[in-house]
Amino acid sequence: MLLDLLIPVVILAQAQEPAVPLRIAASSQASVEVHLNARRIGNRWFEEDASLSGPSRIAISYGQPHARGRKVEGGLIPLDTVWRFGANMATALHSDVDISLGDLKVARGDYSLFIQYTRTGYTLIVNRGTGGWGTDHDATKDLGRVALASRAMAEPEPSLSIYLVPDSPDPTTGYAQLRGTLRIKWGNTEVTTTWRVDQ
Repeated sequence: MLLDLLIPVVILAQAQEPAVPLRIAASSQASVEVHLNARRIGNRWFEEDASLSGPSRIAISYGQPHARGRKVEGGLIPLDTVWRFGANMATALHSDVDISLGDLKVARGDYSLFIQYTRTGYTLIVNRGTGGWGTDHDATKDLGRVALASRAMAEPEPSLSIYLVPDSPDPTTGYAQLRGTLRIKWGNTEVTTTWRVDQ
């Protein structure tokens, strides 16, 4: 009898709980990768088909913020501040090979990336710290900085987008060079620098 009285109370309590409104999260998780058809082990290169380790890769993983009508330059990307270059966790660079970003040599391994935006332009910061929150920039761990070329885009980019574009001087071969352009687009601005594999 007591059980019969409790069931309507439980059902009534469940019915009165407000529904959680569903919405798209403020950011997404994104990544971009370039794969080489070989992996260096010691002083030798092994083709991916000949080794169990697979291809070498250069990868950038980042929280992808969306402007959603907000001002990007000088707003979401603050002026004269080291910016997290993404959302949430610090943007991560992983490379199985030694590379150069612009003139900065970056040994194979894992790094965090930040950007500084000033009135004179944009600078990419490569930092040895990893796994941190995007606002936790420790300048004592900076490997170096790379000046970024910038240009205004005719059409705004609503979401932060990062590209590792390989150079392909002869598209008929289907092959690309071990170098290319790092492109970063958001708001009305595209910033770029070169990347290359150091052999």
